[in-house]
Amino acid sequence: MKLTVLVDNNTLIDRYFLAEPGLSFLIQDEEKNILFDTGYSGIFLDNAQKMGLDLANLDYLVLSHSHLDHTWGLDRLLKFYTELAIEKRSFKKPILITHPQTFISGKSNDLNELGSLLSKGKLEQHFSMQLSKWPQKLSQRLTFLGEIPRKNSFESVSTFGRKDGAQEDDWVVEDSALVYNSNQGLVIITGCSHAGICNICEYAKEFSGIERIAEIIGGLHLQNPSEMQLHGTLEYLENQKPDAVRACHCTDLNSKIALSAVVNIKEVGVGSSIDYE
Repeated sequence: MKLTVLVDNNTLIDRYFLAEPGLSFLIQDEEKNILFDTGYSGIFLDNAQKMGLDLANLDYLVLSHSHLDHTWGLDRLLKFYTELAIEKRSFKKPILITHPQTFISGKSNDLNELGSLLSKGKLEQHFSMQLSKWPQKLSQRLTFLGEIPRKNSFESVSTFGRKDGAQEDDWVVEDSALVYNSNQGLVIITGCSHAGICNICEYAKEFSGIERIAEIIGGLHLQNPSEMQLHGTLEYLENQKPDAVRACHCTDLNSKIALSAVVNIKEVGVGSSIDYE
């Protein structure tokens, strides 16, 4: 499997790509092309073009959750397909896989829209949709995990606005991740880890029957975390002993410094390309 970072908060040094507070990965495995999240503005397309990567023949589009920094690039993707059609160029629209609650609109006191600008009904006009709470195979070794059970006491302790029609604040229950069964162990690929990176790892292990976590890449949602959350995460990851953690997007500097004391933190940013066997 090859994973290329198309959108992150940072770019690699001396690589002239665009960055924004968001996330998008291109994953290529077993002749399958998977776009994981679309970032905020659509710069994933600009960066892919600079890297010489073709997004006209995606097999799957996977959305980790509803939030604007992961879904607002969707309209740019539809424009891309429209322009290909106008130019009579061949392309393939991917199957869209995500949790059923991803397209429920949400807002907070400060923002009138936190989630996808495109509704489920609108997207159904353009994509084949597979909305599921349960794991979905993308290739023999790569899986969308679906809804993540939240079992520990130190993660997933904050809410984000409120979904339309809901009586309670939004716990972002749709937040999901991918897991890849590499020869060295599990590779955990996250969008924002609202469910908690430790909860995600435990569910990936339970689903796969494999105990070893080889690597973690993606947002860990450690933004000014509570002492309880940070301590619990550090203790868990130290016990897991992954070969590497590539913490990006929604992981702040202090959390990366703390993580570096217990795990091998590796650089990541737009332009990163990692091969997993």
